[in-house]
Amino acid sequence: MTNFQATVRPMSAADRPAVERLWLMFRHDMADFQGGLPSADATYHSDRLRAAFEDDDWAAYLFTSGDRPVGFSFVRALSGPARVLNSFFVVRGARRSGIGLNLAREVISRHPGPWDVAFQDSNTAAVAFWRRVATEIAGDAWTEERRHVPDRPDVPPDVWISFRSGRS
Repeated sequence: MTNFQATVRPMSAADRPAVERLWLMFRHDMADFQGGLPSADATYHSDRLRAAFEDDDWAAYLFTSGDRPVGFSFVRALSGPARVLNSFFVVRGARRSGIGLNLAREVISRHPGPWDVAFQDSNTAAVAFWRRVATEIAGDAWTEERRHVPDRPDVPPDVWISFRSGRS
């Protein structure tokens, strides 16, 4: 296992082509848990990607190791009662190196206050990862519940972890 050093920085418009390629990797990974095939042009739906770059109530972060992109995170509902970690992705070559936890902590620390994180029960790596993140940030002061996916009666409920970060 290689020990990667990675940084978190806000995305810029210049990052969009690289993030669009990372998005394809992310959506491909998520198809294992959420189903779905790519569109006829071999892309996946990208409404969240578009919102991350264009919506003022979202924050988009790029993860880099040196000059190489190694992942991203999208945070939404910045003005809402709780921030929502909408998407979080680390490329396979950097996983299991310890950077995921550090990157998640860094993103969350930039937006103190209540947080909600959703994932699928069948994604056992995500289940363990997000429980660990919540415990690292909030100790035992976090909750977990299952919520139905809006407009998707065909899929199992998502798991939502809620906790508070920082002072706000």
